[in-house]
Amino acid sequence: MVPLSPGTVLQRLESLQRAGVSILPRATARLSQESPPSASVSAAPAISHVQQPPGEASPTRPGSPPAQTREPSALRTAVPPEPSSAPTLEVLRQEVAGCTACNELVSSRTQTVFGVGNPRARLCLMGEAPGADEDRLGEPFVGRAGQLLNKMLEACGLSRDEVYILNVLKCRPPDNRNPTPDEARACAGFLGRQLDLIAPEFIGCLGAVAAQSYLATTTPIGRLRGTVHEHQGRKVVCTYHPAYLLRNPSAKRQAWEDLQLLMNAMGVAIPPSGNQPAR
Repeated sequence: MVPLSPGTVLQRLESLQRAGVSILPRATARLSQESPPSASVSAAPAISHVQQPPGEASPTRPGSPPAQTREPSALRTAVPPEPSSAPTLEVLRQEVAGCTACNELVSSRTQTVFGVGNPRARLCLMGEAPGADEDRLGEPFVGRAGQLLNKMLEACGLSRDEVYILNVLKCRPPDNRNPTPDEARACAGFLGRQLDLIAPEFIGCLGAVAAQSYLATTTPIGRLRGTVHEHQGRKVVCTYHPAYLLRNPSAKRQAWEDLQLLMNAMGVAIPPSGNQPAR
């Protein structure tokens, strides 16, 4: 390469002085001794390692993706959305209302009959299935059998608002026939979830269908009654269905004994006025 003239070197030095450079590094001096002056100029690109002054962006390297602005949301680890609130009886009620598992029941029902009472009750009373009145009004035990059940509760010093009343089936079987095993199995999931949400300590099974379905047994109701059973962590007392008591008033005495057994297991004192419900 052609050596720089003294005038050119002087111009370069004056340019460096105007740029604020007053002292040249020693390495440059050594380099100028070993090589022609042009070598020091050709080494200038090595200054790319010098830190950029504040406010100036670093050049993008060829082949590298351009720097992106750091979005706060993009820097966070993906977190799944907060789970919806825990299932409630109302949510389950809506699910039951939309059930179409049993074609015959769906085609004949007016509406589903979910349950009624205290959602945190210690005691659940379980019947077999809605009747005509229940299907029409959407509430369990509202007909003649329901009126007798109210009297039975009153004799124990309780009211419908203090317990929770439900059925094994949520739909009325045509002609008030007994639920089939397949229908009971189809509703078992709803019943189990309903009981889990209420979390009762005690269950009173009213009638053979309720007792046999819940306890998963074929033992007759006459042998299931009169005993406190343990099932799924709950105490269970079985007795006759109020509709059966209306047809067979002589069985009311045994039903009253079963209610006394249940109240005793619950630690509930029957009021002095409590007596066997009237016919």
